[in-house]
Amino acid sequence: MNTAQWFLFVGGLLLIMGVTPTLLKRLPVTPAMLYLAVGLFMGPTVLGVFSFNPLKESALLEVLTEVAVLVSLFAAGVKMPVPFGWRQWRAPLQLATLSMAVTVGLVAAFGVWVLGLPLGAAVLLGAILAPTDPVLATDVQSRHPGDRDQLRFTLSCEAGLNDGSAFPFVMLGLGLLGLHGLGDHGMQWVLGDVLWATAGGVAIGVLCGTALARMGWWLRSGPQRHELLDDFLGLGLIGVVYGLSAWSNAWGFLAVFFAAVALRQTEMGLAARQPHAPAHDPAPPPDAGPASTVSRGALVFKEHLERVSELVLVLLLGGSLYLDSWSWSAVGLALFLFAVARPLSVVVGLLGTRTPRRMLGMTAWFGVRGIGSMYYLMYAIQHGLPQGLSLQLMQLTLIVVALSILLHGLSVKPMMRGVWRRGKH
Repeated sequence: MNTAQWFLFVGGLLLIMGVTPTLLKRLPVTPAMLYLAVGLFMGPTVLGVFSFNPLKESALLEVLTEVAVLVSLFAAGVKMPVPFGWRQWRAPLQLATLSMAVTVGLVAAFGVWVLGLPLGAAVLLGAILAPTDPVLATDVQSRHPGDRDQLRFTLSCEAGLNDGSAFPFVMLGLGLLGLHGLGDHGMQWVLGDVLWATAGGVAIGVLCGTALARMGWWLRSGPQRHELLDDFLGLGLIGVVYGLSAWSNAWGFLAVFFAAVALRQTEMGLAARQPHAPAHDPAPPPDAGPASTVSRGALVFKEHLERVSELVLVLLLGGSLYLDSWSWSAVGLALFLFAVARPLSVVVGLLGTRTPRRMLGMTAWFGVRGIGSMYYLMYAIQHGLPQGLSLQLMQLTLIVVALSILLHGLSVKPMMRGVWRRGKH
């Protein structure tokens, strides 16, 4: 398609989505499912009006997916309930660490024994597919700051955390393929990619988020009552935190998520100290300090960016698939991941948390794979993954993401409504 046709195509799709939100809420479909359907229909699968080559455009797709994940991580972090509590955060922390490792191991085993992949490529595939997605899982994630639904919180927090906790396994897979240094007996990987990069990312995020919260509160509370551009501050926080993380070899995804969490936690902590301030998450009244906060002001803009990035990237996904992309090996991997690896990893990860059975089942099923997996794949390709392995892992990953959009999208509304009717959270 030429430029004019692209403008007409995307503009028309945006107009349709803009006037049909009420209808979509009543139907058992998600926006991502519609974007994928349009991409498949217009792409090489059906009409062949356009096509997208992820391997040829891997550098561009890496940047697009990276930005989409960063924006989504910020939005997810801002929605985390206040105040922070270990009892509430224990489940998602275990999901993002223990369940992550179990999923990587199970997918790697499937890759070696069923798909015939070398060990390094199998571990890399496990790391690509293990993290749940913060971009495409909006229907099962926290809807707004102060959302107290435990299931939504657990899935949102897990998606925010494991986009950082997957990176050590990505580097391990690359290392086993000879594309990244692991050191003697893997010590360089343990000390650098696991311990330092994780701790450094959390520290950078918490320090920067706390600093911005205090600065914004001071400027708004001062005698001059400064007006602030919250959208710019939110984007600036993402940029600074991610840049510092890259400069210090820390995990930037983890840093951005914790920066947003610290921003929200600090702002609400400052608000709670004001006279007549509420004890929990609602915004303070005008006479109790600033009526606006950076986190609240930046969230709406970030959610709009999320929607646009979802549309663009899922359309490109549809335009990347051909009829012969749907191989038995790719479909079998997806079914193994959804029906075996994810449920087993959740059961192992939530041992000892006394999670209700219904919530355990919902968490086990809604491990949505999406834009994060596409980013890790592009990251590996840009770091020297051989072309043959790149094509093989690309076919597997794109089909898993497409099936996740379809299967999880079809089931999310009926299952969530069932939980609400029973009053289980």
